[in-house]
Amino acid sequence: MSRTCGLVAVIGAPNAGKSTLVNALVGQKVAITSSKAQTTRARLLGVALTGETQIILADTPGIFAPRRRLDRAMVAAAWEGAQEADAIVLVVDAVKQRRHELEPLLESLKDRPERKLLALNKVDASPKEALLALAHELGKKVNFAEVFFISALTGDGVDELKAHLAALMPEGPWLYPEDQVSDASERLLACEITREQLYSQLHQELPYDSAVRPESYTQRKDGSVEIRQQIVIAHASQKPIVLGKGGSRIKAIGEAARLELTELLGQKVHLFLHVKVEEGWAEAARDLYEDMGLDWVK
Repeated sequence: MSRTCGLVAVIGAPNAGKSTLVNALVGQKVAITSSKAQTTRARLLGVALTGETQIILADTPGIFAPRRRLDRAMVAAAWEGAQEADAIVLVVDAVKQRRHELEPLLESLKDRPERKLLALNKVDASPKEALLALAHELGKKVNFAEVFFISALTGDGVDELKAHLAALMPEGPWLYPEDQVSDASERLLACEITREQLYSQLHQELPYDSAVRPESYTQRKDGSVEIRQQIVIAHASQKPIVLGKGGSRIKAIGEAARLELTELLGQKVHLFLHVKVEEGWAEAARDLYEDMGLDWVK
């Protein structure tokens, strides 16, 4: 039986559940998830396998009204991920919907030539009648080839979506080794894991202007890995928030990230974090954009 392989762009309004869906399709964590919007910055690709088919999943940053340079770079990355795709999956939060961000996205999608699929997410929290009505309404705005009712969190409907995507993939050699689940370097993935803990533990205390920058990633002779990272913030007033009383908060963030990285990488992890203040980093840090996998967009 010949192998098939193709690219699927996963797009949607911020916080629609794109990263959770990519993780569910792959079968393990390759993209960070957070209740804070715009947590996906890097163009992380997930690689899902089913039978003789490899599905390359472009987990794009949420498409939203760009204001700052970082925002514009994220939007550009989202559309770049969709341009060469064999299919586009629009993920919509069936509960919150986020209409002010969804409507421009529908407008942009309607004339695109790619095969378009609609995935209504969080069906476990929405009445069936409301789901059907929403699917009908969105189907009048964009010519979706198929509609899937899913819960990325519980896995409902995910297998059906994955099987359908596999059937759409063109014949061709696999682009990644069988055991590779993401094109993200371990160094970048480690930063994403730490950043997820920043959002998870600090909630609304830490503003969106924060990032995690890799410093070093060293394999030790004893089989463990030493990872050093900077937590970059925009204002000195934010530093005590990240550090916590007596350094308790940064210690908790590092410990949670270390435990997850140990499980993810399958080796002992030594994680060292320190906080660096860079006023206005989001407007100026070209090297940080490169680390995130983003292009510099004026």
